[in-house]
Amino acid sequence: MSVHVIYYQQGHKMMKAVETEEAYRRYRDSQTQVRNLTLIRHPQEDTDVAAAKRKLVQFNYSCLPTEDGCLKGATRLSKSVGMDIDHLSDDEVNAIAATAIDKKEELGLLMLERSARGGGLHVVFRRHPEMDQEANLRWASDLLGVEYDAGAKDITRVFFATTSEDLLYLHEDLFDNGECGAFTGQEATFTDSETTFANQEATSTDQETSFAGPKTTTQPTTSSPEEGEDCEEQEGKQAGKTSEGASSLNYDGVPYDRIIKKWWAFYNQGKTPSKSNRNTLTFELAVNLRHICGFDRSVLDCVIPCYDGFAEAEKLSCIDSALGERKTQMPRRLKEVVEAVRQDMIVEGREVDSIDEAMEQDDLFYYNELPQMPLGVRESINAVGPHLAMPAIFAITPAIGMLATGVRVDIHGKWSQLNLISYIAGDFASGKGNIDPIVAAWLAEVKMVDKGYLQAEEEWRARKRAAKNKKEQPEDPKYPVRWLTLNTTVANLADRLANTQGKHAFSFTPEADTVSQKWRTAMSDFSVMLRQAYDGTPYDREAKSAEAVNVHIDKLLWNVVMCGTPDALYRVVTNYTDGFQSRLALARTPDNTFSPLSESLYRLTEDQETKIQQVAHLLPLMSGDVRLPLLEKRGRQWLEQIRLESIKNDDKTLARQRFRTCPTAMRMMTCLMLCRVAERLINSYGMQGAETRLKGDPTLWQKLILRQQTPQMLAAFDVLADYMIDNAMYFFKERIEMAFRSAAYAPKAKLRSRKTKNDTIFEQLGEHFNTEDAYCTTVSTRGFDVARARVISMLCRWERQGLVERIDKGVYRKLTTNVVIA
Repeated sequence: MSVHVIYYQQGHKMMKAVETEEAYRRYRDSQTQVRNLTLIRHPQEDTDVAAAKRKLVQFNYSCLPTEDGCLKGATRLSKSVGMDIDHLSDDEVNAIAATAIDKKEELGLLMLERSARGGGLHVVFRRHPEMDQEANLRWASDLLGVEYDAGAKDITRVFFATTSEDLLYLHEDLFDNGECGAFTGQEATFTDSETTFANQEATSTDQETSFAGPKTTTQPTTSSPEEGEDCEEQEGKQAGKTSEGASSLNYDGVPYDRIIKKWWAFYNQGKTPSKSNRNTLTFELAVNLRHICGFDRSVLDCVIPCYDGFAEAEKLSCIDSALGERKTQMPRRLKEVVEAVRQDMIVEGREVDSIDEAMEQDDLFYYNELPQMPLGVRESINAVGPHLAMPAIFAITPAIGMLATGVRVDIHGKWSQLNLISYIAGDFASGKGNIDPIVAAWLAEVKMVDKGYLQAEEEWRARKRAAKNKKEQPEDPKYPVRWLTLNTTVANLADRLANTQGKHAFSFTPEADTVSQKWRTAMSDFSVMLRQAYDGTPYDREAKSAEAVNVHIDKLLWNVVMCGTPDALYRVVTNYTDGFQSRLALARTPDNTFSPLSESLYRLTEDQETKIQQVAHLLPLMSGDVRLPLLEKRGRQWLEQIRLESIKNDDKTLARQRFRTCPTAMRMMTCLMLCRVAERLINSYGMQGAETRLKGDPTLWQKLILRQQTPQMLAAFDVLADYMIDNAMYFFKERIEMAFRSAAYAPKAKLRSRKTKNDTIFEQLGEHFNTEDAYCTTVSTRGFDVARARVISMLCRWERQGLVERIDKGVYRKLTTNVVIA
């Protein structure tokens, strides 16, 4: 027989055998399971029933896992079959349940339960080996006189479990997982032990007992075979000393030692580090654990053991290196480990609901790092909520840059206008639509002016139609419309961009597929136009026809914001080497798949809209050039930090991505500082007074913006830049590397494997190492296709950078003081 619980590992559905009735009941009767089932059956007005159902425990009864333990791709049949019966009335449910129990021996009944919504049944019965899956389902359906769910006939079908109150029948042979090794085709017979529950009608036989408690001794519950006794013995032998009190430390109720143990089970085949790899693996463990240890050196020292005789000083050196890495959100691998440990603890009857809150807080990592935002920006964030704070900033800064069209800022010695192109990526129903009203609020004044121009154009078209056959035709008007739709042609868009009177135009689309569909045959033109708009370079378009659009734009100024799904992003960005991708400021909405519906939905209020429009009204009055020396210094510091991070790991993609991420983040920061200037003026003089002073002293804003380069405000630069480059690497790193390796592009290096930015070759090496050590470490990190000449070149760069010094031929020593960023 077979029953497997479904869990997730690295994004894949995995199967784990449930070996005892006790474990089976613990899955079903956890507080989380009971709470979600109550939400499904007794929903409130704001209850997301579908989301609650997705959180229920899932079981599979019809197949055995693949060799890797996956559900997907499973082909081996188990000795049981799961059948789903839907769309029944209460009377029909009771009647069919009674029939199944009456015919339990003929049916070979193993499990019977009511479905989550209460309008159906889940039946598990013994498989007839001479029949396929569908034939077994038809046989049982005919026996019970009911139709089974034809859409649930695949052997990988999962069943959303209920609680023990809805479990009408259970036979202990269901947990005979000794049969899971291979399907022999032999029919098993019922043993003399069955379980019937109190809510079932009594059908007394000598073989049945009412449920009063576990009939078997509970075996130790483990989440995977590699965490059995052998692994514990091995860990006891290899692990050296661990600081006192480590076992009592926990992360939101989950002991750190369990998290570490599960980490090795997931990512080191259940083995703890040995002498040959303890430096590398301890560093990797510390880089991940720091996110749930408060980035505290003492906590990491306490919870991480000294593996295989590891010296305390060396372990602390690995921890220090890990803490020196750039802070990011909690890595996905660590999230999966913590979730797996939580599932194990549920089986043991220990609730750890605080993990949900902790994971949700991790989604707010960048939001929590932000300082207090200026007027207008603050209201925009409050209108969408903390989880959409970063997407909101990436959506409104292009609008702010468009409004402050006359502002130029010195970036790395080059004058740059606030040209920005953003893309907000997120799954459907992830909240992207909440951004539309705040973008409209920022540009309400522009749209009102454009409405008058569009009305005048309609009147001109009417006159032109009326004078169609007349000798004198009305002259074509050239109205400076600035809010431009993307649902148009290249010629129309170019014509509009040529008539903005030297000011920025703006385009916003809530559906990025508008671009990929309308511009399907002209995506190259779209890419070129946006690249030139980002750079603010001249744009020319000529045609021979006298009626065709011919434009000559001295400086293309066009800010664009697009929202769409991740796959739509790849339809918009189709070339990964032409520079379009690197000019794109990417934001993404958090995963809200299993999030409950908020009790107080965020929305844009009239007061927030008024404050946004006050700032938006003042921005066009700010015009001129400004140098922000402290922002420039901060940008150069960040560039150097990313350069060192990438050089340590030989990550060329990250190193090249930083070149445009920094100027984009500096432009965004300038937008935020302009809003801060507007806020200061409004607070001091009121709306009318602020407008009067800006008109009376055109340089006032330039003096005030210099004062906004406070440490708190500059801290926002790191947040924006880190968030932007992390998203770019998340969506495009693998695609960029594949594009550069393509035969269609001149290769720049040997094959590179995708690793996380924290697994640096430099940190994996000891304090003293030789060329052979560096070569072996590079091979272990990058794969065997690594030339020695490349490793030697890398060592030369390290030596020139001051990261290492050569103390003998082919022998190097790490310098205790690396390059210090001023």
